[in-house]
Amino acid sequence: MQRILQPGDIEALDRTNPQRIRLPHPAQVFAERAARLEQKADGNPIGDYLRFVAQIVKAQQKAAANVQTAAPDAAQIALAQAHSMPLLPAANHIDPVWQDVLIQLLDELDSAANVPDALKPTLQSLRTMRTEDRNTLARRVLVGLLTESADLAAAPIVMAALQVVFADRASKLQESDVPYTDPATVCPVCGTPPVASVIRIGGRDAGLRYLHCGACCTEWHMVRIKCSHCESTKGVKYQKVDGSDDTVLAETCDVCHTYRKISNQEKDPFAEPLADDLATLMLDLLMSETAFARASINPLLPMAEADAAPEDNA
Repeated sequence: MQRILQPGDIEALDRTNPQRIRLPHPAQVFAERAARLEQKADGNPIGDYLRFVAQIVKAQQKAAANVQTAAPDAAQIALAQAHSMPLLPAANHIDPVWQDVLIQLLDELDSAANVPDALKPTLQSLRTMRTEDRNTLARRVLVGLLTESADLAAAPIVMAALQVVFADRASKLQESDVPYTDPATVCPVCGTPPVASVIRIGGRDAGLRYLHCGACCTEWHMVRIKCSHCESTKGVKYQKVDGSDDTVLAETCDVCHTYRKISNQEKDPFAEPLADDLATLMLDLLMSETAFARASINPLLPMAEADAAPEDNA
């Protein structure tokens, strides 16, 4: 029996017209991320932390089912497209609903079995913090101004709440709403640097590389063999830990002297960019012995921000 292709099916077969933007489906994103974290925890030197983060992500999945954010209006979309700038820069567009999501996450973590005792005072501090102080902390987390140990401890929880809100807002967009940004190395929706990139499998996206936003979970297409930090096509190379497979590599650039990890679903169909980045700290340790600095942090492991990326032309 012949099957009649619908318009969406035809587009999926068109390899000359790659999908530019992959907007998130929050519940699916968080479910896949939690499962991957639990899978990668077995035998991992930071397995306990990965299991704890999986608990956070499961709480995100629950919160995502109830959160309601407002999509940007036509004027915001037109302005961003006219100036090739991100649609809703994260630090300047924090929806107040994020505070409700934070409380939901704290409630879930209070009942979780594997919350480190050392973190419990941080959870209590976040619960009792004034609304204005929480908003100030959220902005500092988003721009990377974390200097105190208390801020570093709170940052993954704050970022988890913000991710739920930003992902929900991004999910309400259409691809045509999202501007082409200049530079193309930040998220076109919220202006956040990518945490990592991923080579996707299946349909229209098969074999294509997408940068993955660490805040709103949007992905945007960037060709392979191109630096995701400075967009150079010269001196891009790949490194891995001896004895490991090729699922996660460090993509290095000889021009800006940075690296960012790339996960490959062709090697492992369950690869998930943020989870795989977090689970491969051994690769970061290897890279710390080289001349390459990490281009951006993992939002659920803010300690990495101590390795600030150099200037592009350093």
